[in-house]
Amino acid sequence: MITQKEYAKRRRKVAKKLPENSITILLSATQKQRSNDTEFPYRQNSNFYYLSGFKEDDSALVIHKGKKSTHCYLFVAKKEPAKELWSGKRLGVEKAKALFSFDDVFEYTQLQEKLTAFSEGISALFYDFKVEDARLAPLKEGLKSVRSYNNIAPVIEALRLVKSAAEVQLIKEALLITKEAHHRAMQVSKELRYEYELQAELEYVFKRRGAYSDAYTSIVACGNSANTLHYIANDRKLLKNRLILIDAGCEYKYYASDITRTIPSRGYFTKAQKELYELVLRVNKEIIKMIRPKVLRSKLQSRSEELLCKGMLELGILHGNFQELMDEKLFKKYYPHGIGHWMGLDVHDEAPYKDDEGNEIPLKAGMVLTIEPGIYLDESDKSIPKKYRGIGIRIEDDILVTSTGYENLSVDIVKEIKDIESLASL
Repeated sequence: MITQKEYAKRRRKVAKKLPENSITILLSATQKQRSNDTEFPYRQNSNFYYLSGFKEDDSALVIHKGKKSTHCYLFVAKKEPAKELWSGKRLGVEKAKALFSFDDVFEYTQLQEKLTAFSEGISALFYDFKVEDARLAPLKEGLKSVRSYNNIAPVIEALRLVKSAAEVQLIKEALLITKEAHHRAMQVSKELRYEYELQAELEYVFKRRGAYSDAYTSIVACGNSANTLHYIANDRKLLKNRLILIDAGCEYKYYASDITRTIPSRGYFTKAQKELYELVLRVNKEIIKMIRPKVLRSKLQSRSEELLCKGMLELGILHGNFQELMDEKLFKKYYPHGIGHWMGLDVHDEAPYKDDEGNEIPLKAGMVLTIEPGIYLDESDKSIPKKYRGIGIRIEDDILVTSTGYENLSVDIVKEIKDIESLASL
């Protein structure tokens, strides 16, 4: 559980990076229309949530930094029983004051008025450029003395790179749920007929265990479907003796998990499937072992490319001289993506990969990233051995960088062939 003390500490860290005589405005996410008069389930803007822990819409966070003092304010929706009858209860000002550690809490309808009152001597305005919309125009208009407009997002997102112990614990809890979901999929896949049935089994576990949302749209791709990297139709048959690539993770209390496992549709790998799977698994394990502070992600990427290229050459998928294949990046036809990404409040966490000078940020204790090598061999590719065509494999784990190396947060989600086949036999 992330405490209000931790949220307040984050706001102080942001404030320290701001100039005197500045105002920072963070607006909540808006409701997103699904169709006609229905809406998607609401999710708070991640940067706003990172600094507040507040989940309601029609809200704002303001950091007012003067010459001698800094104050943080929360603005929340007014309690209106008629609206709450349809859309649910609101905390309101008084409960928000009791639950959230801000200097003061006001109604959202007072935002423009209060900003005007705070604006004397203010020369710099900070806000999230990605959230610039019609709500900001009148607010900016009211701050007459402002001379510079600045993006607050990079300041917050740099802080999001290193996770606190409480954040890591929430990711671990998300992964416990995701583990159960993937293991269930391994057990029941042979009994099902369509990809969407397997998707339903995964997401049933998510919701039953209290993860009300998936962290991203689940990918359940059987056979050649796996060679579409962002395949989310999940509407094709689970064909016999094919592999199923399952990329699915839940979001638990706003923190993501991101796991890919590739399993046989009928419980057992064929010889050709094993050959490819063992290659990807070896790469997955070796790259994870490289993780420690000060290592560059680009080094992880280049090593994964070398290993996969060498393996594909040995299996007859690639042909020619190894160094020429590497120099000309011909392996990218079958391994086109990166080795991984940051993960946290967002499954692809909005945290920087380079510093302000454009240099790559090395790994540091507290960072969480995915490691996900893959091979994708389309069934129409006649240049590769027939036995491998139509196979797509990715194996993805979630890794915490520690002071001495790493912790594989998803180590208990099985990925050895014998363990997958054993679960399938239950």
